[in-house]
Amino acid sequence: MRVLGIESSCDETGLALYDSEAGLLAHALHSQVAMHADYGGVVPELASRDHVRRILPLMNQVLEEAGVDRAGIDGVAYTAGPGLIGALLVGASVGRSLAWGLDVPAVGVHHMEGHLLAPLLEADPPEFPFVALLVSGGHSMLVRVEGVGRYALLGDSLDDAAGEAFDKTAKLLELGYPGGPAVARLAEQGDPTRFRFPRPMTDRPGLDFSFSGLKTFTLNTWQAHRDEEQARADIARAFQDAVVDTLLIKCRRALDETGLDRLVVAGGVGANRALRQGLETMLEKRGGRVYFPRLEFCTDNGAMIAFAGCLRLQAGQVETPAIEVRARWPLEELPAV
Repeated sequence: MRVLGIESSCDETGLALYDSEAGLLAHALHSQVAMHADYGGVVPELASRDHVRRILPLMNQVLEEAGVDRAGIDGVAYTAGPGLIGALLVGASVGRSLAWGLDVPAVGVHHMEGHLLAPLLEADPPEFPFVALLVSGGHSMLVRVEGVGRYALLGDSLDDAAGEAFDKTAKLLELGYPGGPAVARLAEQGDPTRFRFPRPMTDRPGLDFSFSGLKTFTLNTWQAHRDEEQARADIARAFQDAVVDTLLIKCRRALDETGLDRLVVAGGVGANRALRQGLETMLEKRGGRVYFPRLEFCTDNGAMIAFAGCLRLQAGQVETPAIEVRARWPLEELPAV
């Protein structure tokens, strides 16, 4: 079964063609980073308009690269949520219309399920069950995964997600947009011993996350030292160390509580080098293993949507002709496959 995947939940337009027999045939991505950089963050209306411009040319590019025409598409998958409502509607409208015109089934995919399953696209995928850490601009969550659609939420963001905290810290340090990579680059020049920031919610039981207080602590430290040349890099280092340590502590707790030794990490923050190294070291010491998608699939992409959609279409899940999207959509509401 060949499934065309469409990702348009935020500021990246991703298209991909996945074949249940041959694997990923082709994928293409357009990032809107340059367009939103002047605003210091994503402008929803601009994002929606750009998706309108990009989806069909990217689809044609993917089909040409795969050597498949539109008649060779057996199903369409599109991101139905969570995300920016206008951006979601663009992808869903195109996907549902394309499926209607080709007389093939369509399925709406949960954006975070796409991220969660992205490591299964690799040559050596993890086996079920495992613990998943999903860290992005909008989410920081720990999930026990027994199978596709069989998810138990272990911990979630109570306020700012890790990626959002990175972006806001970059903005207050005047590092530009997107913030995560900018903070990570600057942190490499920072002194790890100068500042020590709090590790939020690690001094109490539980697996929930909260990064808003850490953001405020960073702001106060910056205001007290902004006249010092080296302070910006030292603060970036202290902030990143605090986020990474917090994620490591929560992952260790989740593995202890579930008794599992496999950890999957997905989402944009999963590309952070310090986080990857820390998790790899921790899992190696425990005799377990951590799995990451390839770097290009850490951020939003069409491949993860095509893959997740293919699994659900093969299981017989299809959408009605109505175009429905959800800006908020609890992962636990998904049906099991």
